Amino acid sequence: MKEKCTEMIKNSIDFSLKKIQQNLETFSELVPPAASENLVYQPEGNTDWTASFWVGQLFLAKEIDGSDRYDQVIENQLKSFETRLKNKVDLETHDIGFLYILSTIADYKLNRTPNSKLLAIQAADLLMERYNEKAGIIQAWGNLEDDNENGRIIIDCLMNLPLLYFASNETGDESYRDAAYRHAKQTQKYIVRDNFTTYHSYFFDTQTGEAKFGKTVQGYSDDSCWARGQAWGIYGFTLSYLYTGDVSFIETAKHLADYFISHLPADNVPFWDLIFNDGDDQERDSSSAAIAICGLLELAKQLPLSDSKRESYEKKAYEILQSLSENYTTKNVPYSNGLLIHGVYNKNGNVGVDECMSWGDYFYMESLTRFNQVWNRYW
Repeated sequence: MKEKCTEMIKNSIDFSLKKIQQNLETFSELVPPAASENLVYQPEGNTDWTASFWVGQLFLAKEIDGSDRYDQVIENQLKSFETRLKNKVDLETHDIGFLYILSTIADYKLNRTPNSKLLAIQAADLLMERYNEKAGIIQAWGNLEDDNENGRIIIDCLMNLPLLYFASNETGDESYRDAAYRHAKQTQKYIVRDNFTTYHSYFFDTQTGEAKFGKTVQGYSDDSCWARGQAWGIYGFTLSYLYTGDVSFIETAKHLADYFISHLPADNVPFWDLIFNDGDDQERDSSSAAIAICGLLELAKQLPLSDSKRESYEKKAYEILQSLSENYTTKNVPYSNGLLIHGVYNKNGNVGVDECMSWGDYFYMESLTRFNQVWNRYW
């Protein structure tokens, strides 16, 4: 990757670090919300599923420049995540993984902090409460006793599974790994369609384990291909391969990547659903592009040198990053406290449309870190 560390990468990193440093006071104890309002994040408490994307950026920034200027805010944030876990604040969700991978696991990997390891395992225990043995799934959001939500999985959950793999590796308890693996296999079997597009969500009967039907919440339609979901799939299946050695996950990730790439518009930044392309009057989703870069780079890294797609995935990742850096950052929007513009949270709900996305900012930073140096992923 070193040869790809061009002037563009350097300039993009410099811009991003400056923006993050400007945000340290504003988000010392509070966090950016999921989406900006008029391209400005309004500080909020640590209650949403997206709260960890800020501290994740701080860890990446510290890895890049080695400065101690981030340390106090990181400490404040970690205390907040400990309090949230202790009091179980809004943790009825599969996104416990997102929350505690980018906070406690990142800290443990970088600093070997014993308490962070303990908290990560406790978070994994909480996530395991959402595992349904009969269906072999981890239920997504909502009360486990709510019949309207019971048995729902979503493709996003693939990115939460590393919390369980971590707990298994650290404790020697295979039950965490077994649950994660079964969930990944059910996702592979039912959320991935025959043409390698993906459902956003799929429902199971938790009493019998029977698979029922696929639906969308944030995609254009039940049978379209939500861009962010496809990006989660590329990255998420690759991660499950890393932890299980199941090569079918790599093959699935390659198929999802090929579909994603083949449905990119001319500037390599997807519309919010891959059913749309150039000429359609629809919004882009820069956050999907940022996730896909990281997924493509990790996928390429896991392929043998003899696989021709290894180089092509790295090349496409760089082209997407170049497009984001040149046309989708806030460099021409000085009042914004985000990194990437033109993101979409939930078009159907008219929430966070054409705004900065907190996860988009994080994965943009992760992609820059990956191109800048050898990086030990937090996932």
